[in-house]
Amino acid sequence: MEVLSVPLGERSYDIQIGTGNLAAVGAFIASRRATSHAAVVTDENVRDPHAAVVLESLRLADIRAEMRVLPPGESTKSVAQAQGLWQWLLDINADRKSVVVAVGGGVIGDLAGFAAATFARGLDFVQVPTTLLAHVDSSVGGKVAINLPGAKNMVGAFWQPRGVLIDTAVLETLPEREFRAGLAEVVKYGVILDAEFFDYLEKHVREIETRDPAVLRHLILRSCQLKANIVAADEREETGLRSVLNYGHTFCHAIEALTGYDRFLHGEAVAIGMVCASRLAERLGRIGGEITRRQVELLRVLGLPVDLPELDRQEFVAAMQRDKKVEHGKLRFVLPSRMGHVDLVGGVASDDVFSVLND
Repeated sequence: MEVLSVPLGERSYDIQIGTGNLAAVGAFIASRRATSHAAVVTDENVRDPHAAVVLESLRLADIRAEMRVLPPGESTKSVAQAQGLWQWLLDINADRKSVVVAVGGGVIGDLAGFAAATFARGLDFVQVPTTLLAHVDSSVGGKVAINLPGAKNMVGAFWQPRGVLIDTAVLETLPEREFRAGLAEVVKYGVILDAEFFDYLEKHVREIETRDPAVLRHLILRSCQLKANIVAADEREETGLRSVLNYGHTFCHAIEALTGYDRFLHGEAVAIGMVCASRLAERLGRIGGEITRRQVELLRVLGLPVDLPELDRQEFVAAMQRDKKVEHGKLRFVLPSRMGHVDLVGGVASDDVFSVLND
């Protein structure tokens, strides 16, 4: 068992990383929050067996638990589903002593966390991620949100969980496409923060593809460490430091919005977005072609897309204008200057952006 701390003063919490610890969720919550009621939010893909295990664990800890099962997929992160969760919490008599437990991938974590942040002006919640992407990224850091039809994660809040429990054993049941999508966020950490970690990924492709338990555990632990460090230093993106975690996401979110959130998994769009951002950095003379080449080769061998889909380029740029990093109407991009380091860059000419989109 590994335990990482996210030091945020009174909002500090632990990330517990283990194997086979899903059945201990009840004890995990009880040790961090005195409660007699838990509202479990999950989706149809995770209800059996993972959410069922969590439900039983809560009941064994003498916590009354009720569960709401939602449709899977990015389209679930909607205003309508958020309203449905609020009404459900009202119907089950949730109060400020209740705890919302998110059991699922990034969609469930974001949506359940948003409902927790807004119902009764804020309920405690716990993240129990069940996908690789949620393990290494979305469950840590307290960003919760829903999508608008034309803008990803545009309605949301910073709402830190009481704790994050990661059971690597759940990855045994994760579909191959979901697993590979999660690897995009892992690769991202190497590019933005840790060149040695990127080297490690290049050298352990075989073990990653076969889901070697020791290698996966290292990937998850290092990714969580890197993200926790950034979140602790810039919890609410006030200094710009946390924005480095959005490498590739300006392109990524535009791809997702323009394809209706149903063509690409988030990690797949992240992979394409990272390549676009790296090519933009190349065009601006920030890096040589080798940095982009290494990303493309690693992403491809991990089974991730790297080519921009056929989309109207004017609409694409318009979609990027709705990115949350836009300031005073100007686009800003997270761009590498070397492997393991990126910067938030403004003042990028539109001609350079269109050149990358048309490449």
